[in-house]
Amino acid sequence: MTAPLKLTAIEAHAEGEPGRVITQGLPDLPGDSVFEKMQWMRANADHIRTLMLREPRGYPALCCNALVPPCDPRADAGFIIMEQSEYPPMSGSNAICVVTVLLETGILPMTEPLTQLTLETPAGIISVDATCANGKVTRVKFMNVPAFALHLDAPLEVPDLGRIEVDIAWGGMFYVLADADRLGVDLGADNGAEIARVSEMIRAAALAQLPVQHPDNPGLTGPTITNLYGAPITPDTHGRGAITLSVHGTTTPPSAGVAGTLDRSPCGTGTCAKMACLHARNQLEIGQDYVNAGPMGTTFTGRIESMTHIGPYPAIVPSLSGQGWIYGRSDYVLDPTDPFPSGFTIGDIWR
Repeated sequence: MTAPLKLTAIEAHAEGEPGRVITQGLPDLPGDSVFEKMQWMRANADHIRTLMLREPRGYPALCCNALVPPCDPRADAGFIIMEQSEYPPMSGSNAICVVTVLLETGILPMTEPLTQLTLETPAGIISVDATCANGKVTRVKFMNVPAFALHLDAPLEVPDLGRIEVDIAWGGMFYVLADADRLGVDLGADNGAEIARVSEMIRAAALAQLPVQHPDNPGLTGPTITNLYGAPITPDTHGRGAITLSVHGTTTPPSAGVAGTLDRSPCGTGTCAKMACLHARNQLEIGQDYVNAGPMGTTFTGRIESMTHIGPYPAIVPSLSGQGWIYGRSDYVLDPTDPFPSGFTIGDIWR
């Protein structure tokens, strides 16, 4: 009989967003970069993603990360990000979870009060400053990949909404951004179902009408995710956002029944995409903090550290900071006789 597949994972979250981290049991993933490893995994080992994210081991809002050996000699570790419908090139909340796991479990050595390390993501290299005390990571700040706006105030026809104006920006993923106040959508956590419904219709429409690709890597396309943003509701924040991750994939048609799940955190790459749009409108300058609140009121702090260019686009080089927490350690097993080797979804919570 074939031996069961065994995976060891650390359960963590960053400001509310769950980011499971697989630390042992993965097969060898070939490739000359973490991006190529991600491509190989997507083509040849996607069952690991679905096994970990779908029932009975997962749930719609869960994200997962695979620790992999880095290919870039500058990097201390690499990781591949897995979500319900895609392999994002970069994720702020997942990066914070990964750093917290690497240091608090001793996979990489912790130096107090500050540990500096470099990680290789599918989107490229990020440098990390982790503030540490008494064996705990109390803050993670990283330099994200450059972020840039491709479209500002672009017209978009959306079923049920009519003609609206949106931005398209890269912050480590390609986002379509829309003003929730203009749409009449409350960004509170209790309104999550409506946020997700509206966001998924916007995402699907933008993918059809405003497709984009990264100038440095044509394999990175979108938009694949929606950012509804609004005005701050507390004096210590600068903005508010709600990010919807697609559950069933980027080809889902724009209809009222499209499913999505709300990012529980303020979303790191979504914050960086929003900062790129603000800078393009001369509303955020180099050296300014941007404290972004998520649906539950938790925050990430972004800052424009410098400027660069990505292809023809002026781009910001943003930093982002937040905190992660470990809440469990798990061993997962797939028995060869299990009838659900790729997990399963049911229409009550996966609608």
